[in-house]
Amino acid sequence: MALRAVSPAMAASPPCALSSARIPQRPGCGCLSDRSSLLSFSTNFMNLHSGAVGFFSVPLVLQHSDKRRVVLAVLRHATIEEIEAEKTIIEEQAKEKMEKALETMQTNFNTVRTGRANPSMLDRIEVEYYGTPVNLKSIAQINTPDASSLLIQPFDKSCLKLIEKAIVAANIGVTPSNDGEVIRVTVPPLTSDRRKEMAKTVAKLSEEGKVAIRNIRRDAIKAYDKLEKEKKLSEDNKKDLSADLQKITDEYMKKVESLQKAKEQELSKV
Repeated sequence: MALRAVSPAMAASPPCALSSARIPQRPGCGCLSDRSSLLSFSTNFMNLHSGAVGFFSVPLVLQHSDKRRVVLAVLRHATIEEIEAEKTIIEEQAKEKMEKALETMQTNFNTVRTGRANPSMLDRIEVEYYGTPVNLKSIAQINTPDASSLLIQPFDKSCLKLIEKAIVAANIGVTPSNDGEVIRVTVPPLTSDRRKEMAKTVAKLSEEGKVAIRNIRRDAIKAYDKLEKEKKLSEDNKKDLSADLQKITDEYMKKVESLQKAKEQELSKV
């Protein structure tokens, strides 16, 4: 059997992906064995079972001994450069989302109070302001006059009682005091039982962060699955890319655990 080069025009023609094809054989021509050879391909190569033939994105022309030509097809997967480009895009998007998941988790950690007063303790408190829930920080200024108290000064004094009610309902372990001008919040030292409760809250928030990161990984894997279905990736390509993505996921899981430990240590301080 002879392989012939093809014109640039043929090489540039739209590719036709095949999973398998049988090579037509003329009885007695002697160019193939009596049994039809099965043509199969993977990422960037194919195997002709009567003999290996390497190619990439080039029409394969088989010529019989009687000069009759058979153009099989162009079998094409993505090039290494194209695969790397897709990998970079998907991984960068996954990393960006994982970073945001970490930021959200850290913000939630800040709302878990320790033994010191911190305005971030009130980050998640919403106030029913004229029938609409709004964040407390958007309608009041919050200061820390000392290590054990917060001072809340609303821009509109008519909402003092609403703010007081929202803080009590938040159940963060503090009692607000409304003097008609400002709201003072005294942060009492954490008891042993309260520390345990806060530690459980931190563990729950940490698990939520891990779930978010796993979901991001799952979405990235789906992107690789789509490329495989479109015949742009082989199964081996997808396995390799998925393994790299798992390494990134593991790194962010460690970051979650590190943030959790830091917060637990903060809670343990008297």
